[in-house]
Amino acid sequence: MKKNRISKNWIIKQKRDPYVKQSLIDGYRARSAYKLIEIDKKFKILKNGISVVDLGASPGSWSQYISRTVKSGRLVSIDIKSMEEIKNTIQIKGDFTNLVSQKKIKELFKSKVDVVVSDMAVNTTGIKDIDAIYTGELAMEAINFSKEMLVKEGRFVSKIFLGSSFNEIVALGKKIFKEVKVFKPKSSRKESKESFIICQKLR
Repeated sequence: MKKNRISKNWIIKQKRDPYVKQSLIDGYRARSAYKLIEIDKKFKILKNGISVVDLGASPGSWSQYISRTVKSGRLVSIDIKSMEEIKNTIQIKGDFTNLVSQKKIKELFKSKVDVVVSDMAVNTTGIKDIDAIYTGELAMEAINFSKEMLVKEGRFVSKIFLGSSFNEIVALGKKIFKEVKVFKPKSSRKESKESFIICQKLR
């Protein structure tokens, strides 16, 4: 009974959500596209012609926005789930934390990239503190990966959750990058503990 009530509440919330409605109009696969759009408008992360890696890309709304923005640039998207094709995007099905997957990404660029983004989160257990820890570990792996992949003036964006690993993630970001900001987009639901870390310029 409880599960059904939660499902009904989620459906009602989705129907009322202006970002869900807008995503249908704009052709995005998920409302999460607007989080990246807000981040990009505020921090100027993307532009035409640059190279980008999208970690944990499924269902692909971030990759859709990136491909529309970088146009003549190069975008490699990776996720453990399969995704429908996206124009101007190279897709890898695999776990980005796996060294074989990381090698594939590096081989596709053969040089450093301009931007690494990550909207990754673990499959939720329902226990918010545990979910925050596991997602935090992914964010730290993504930061360390970006250190290897990015050009000196490169930019990194990742989802993070308020929780026990939050300060550790921000500290790691500051150790690797000169500029670090934490930002919660308007399109991120008020009840959500998510924010995004935006890092620029490698030390």
